[in-house]
Amino acid sequence: MRDEAKALDAADELAPFRERFHLPEGIVYLDGNSLGALPKQTKKRLNSVICEEWGEGLIRSWNEADWIDLPQRVGAKIAPLIGAKPEEVIACDSTSVNLFKLIAAALAMRPGRRTILSEPGNFPTDLYMIQGLEAQGLARQKLVSYQELEAAIDDDTALLLLTHIHYKTGRMHDMARLTKAAHEKGALVLWDLSHSVGAVPLELDAKNVDFAVGCGYKYLCGGPGAPAFAYVAQRHLDAPQGFRDGVNGQQGAFSQPLSGWFGHAAPFAFDDSYEPAPGIDRLLAGTPPILGLSALEAGVDLIADIGVERLWQKSHRMSEFLRSCLAQLGCDLELVSPADPSLRGSQLSFQHEEAFAICQALIARGIIGDFRAPDILRLGFAPAYLTFADIARTAEELSDILSTRAFDRLEFRQRRAVT
Repeated sequence: MRDEAKALDAADELAPFRERFHLPEGIVYLDGNSLGALPKQTKKRLNSVICEEWGEGLIRSWNEADWIDLPQRVGAKIAPLIGAKPEEVIACDSTSVNLFKLIAAALAMRPGRRTILSEPGNFPTDLYMIQGLEAQGLARQKLVSYQELEAAIDDDTALLLLTHIHYKTGRMHDMARLTKAAHEKGALVLWDLSHSVGAVPLELDAKNVDFAVGCGYKYLCGGPGAPAFAYVAQRHLDAPQGFRDGVNGQQGAFSQPLSGWFGHAAPFAFDDSYEPAPGIDRLLAGTPPILGLSALEAGVDLIADIGVERLWQKSHRMSEFLRSCLAQLGCDLELVSPADPSLRGSQLSFQHEEAFAICQALIARGIIGDFRAPDILRLGFAPAYLTFADIARTAEELSDILSTRAFDRLEFRQRRAVT
């Protein structure tokens, strides 16, 4: 098993990129699907922003360092990673805030419809944002199993809201099929790409997607709490008031409810009345977080340099190698991710009643995965900085922890605020 890992690492064309990340000695990091590792360039970039642009340039840097265009610039760099045009993507706010903006926009674009359709077990913030609008009397949440989604789309469905890759299981939805099914019933579609962007190839424009959001701190390595991004198809950005969609036959132009000053057509005119900016810029609300956007830009540049398709292919090899290693060791864990790697994201999720304690025992041995309640051990693959030797080591340690019940210690059952 170790010999096979050594051979795979020797043949890995992405191996040199590992040196472009700061990685603690002796740690195997399998939680890049929650928080990506730190690119070395990010430290240099933030040092420059803090010491030079902020420290020396002060407020002049809004113009001289081009801070003012950071949301658009970073959005344009994310666009090729999701199969979109540069003018359809902007980096701003959090995933939750962007979800609220786009859900509300979809409701306004489908007057007379109130249902937001999703699935139980979707990422909580997606469901909570629907529930917030429901509490205001603006929407009605409807949840059905993923097998029933197409049949559940009806004449009251304003929006189908789904996470492309399920955060717990890693199951991947068929984006093209579900988007087409929603459009055939006159509904819009919003995809949460938080577990997809930077990990799997995406083609939003080719699949006729309406809206998308995604976070910047997972596979894009933008840092804790990094700004998110939002995508709006150009056809919606260009639609004037009263526009009748030729496909769906419904009234309503795109607008968003958080009419902050940076989303104004002329923010520094300081007008009393709000006038939305043209194009994707109207998705902005408050002042952009320059430090966060600068860190995100460094991460996006690195992932773009590596290439999502190459990352995706290596992820397949790594996840299948882990499964092979566990089988060789006789490690019997229940896989809840799809067995076919083409149907899952860049992760493997296992179900075990002691998943939390097992995860803590792994962390104690220098292997950082994560736990999702109530019983999921989740191991994420960020191929930019993982080696096959890391995977072999993980299999050995996990097998030993299970066979010896090394997880069965009080210290591994103590839960802190973040699990």
